[in-house]
Amino acid sequence: MVRKIALEEHFLSPGYEDYWWPTVGNVAAEVASNLLARLGDFGELRLQGMDQAGIARAVLSIAGPGVQSEPDAATACRRARESNDFLAKEMQKRPDRYCGFAHLPMQDPLGAADELERCMRDLKFVGAMINGHTNGQYLDHPSLHVFWERAEALGAPIYIHPTDPVSLAPVLEGYNGLRRATWEWGFETGSHALRLVFGGLFDRSPRAKVVLGHLGETLPFLLWRFDSRAKLYGVKLAKNPSDYIRENFAVTTSGMCSAEPLNCTIAALGHGRVMFAADYPFEVAQEAGEFLDHVPLAQAVREDIAFNNAVAYLGLA
Repeated sequence: MVRKIALEEHFLSPGYEDYWWPTVGNVAAEVASNLLARLGDFGELRLQGMDQAGIARAVLSIAGPGVQSEPDAATACRRARESNDFLAKEMQKRPDRYCGFAHLPMQDPLGAADELERCMRDLKFVGAMINGHTNGQYLDHPSLHVFWERAEALGAPIYIHPTDPVSLAPVLEGYNGLRRATWEWGFETGSHALRLVFGGLFDRSPRAKVVLGHLGETLPFLLWRFDSRAKLYGVKLAKNPSDYIRENFAVTTSGMCSAEPLNCTIAALGHGRVMFAADYPFEVAQEAGEFLDHVPLAQAVREDIAFNNAVAYLGLA
């Protein structure tokens, strides 16, 4: 069993249940209740799952959407700060096992930037996780330039996690099995990431760092086509879209226990851009760990994806 750092491991702060419940509205009640119990646990249940998977350290983040669905910006700022303080206290109990991603009130760009800086400077977090759009506003919005400038200056990785789309895709009507985690979230999140690329974020902030789960939300599969169609439609960028994806993005293995997409991602981005994640408790940590332990890879590559890449990327000691 190879030692691992896991980057997409979720929890809920007290009082955040109301934000989270709508995301499991189509899940059996007993399954949702079990997930809720695991999201609120920082002891035996979580640590047992980590040990079974070989996870030495977990980077914890709010199960979405959190305050990003909060209509009042002042409330979002207050509750995000409370959640981050709560996580910091849990991290202090087990600093050998837990790290944290900041939860941010993106309704207030300057407030989000300030909270990100506070979390990294004072609470020793390693970046932030943003759960997709915030009340319909995506991260390429011009008002968020101040946020990206601060994130770039801090060297803060920004992990974009899936969320429900603003409106349901008509093509999936009548096929609830294709919504959310099956297909809908991947399309939504990959499109969100492409808005950053095609919107010129990385020309303005060339050292900005973005992380995607699920082995890049299909982006590594389509690099050539992004470049080809950008030329066809006259997209004006300093580089090819694929260059930004290779240089500014990293990806994790969350929810993808399959050799074929892993091999594609390694070939497209290089294994140094790939890190491990279990997506606990929505996936079984042990299954994710065993996949990485046994999938055919050179041992040095396996160890980098499992542990070493995260140490370097997140600045862990």
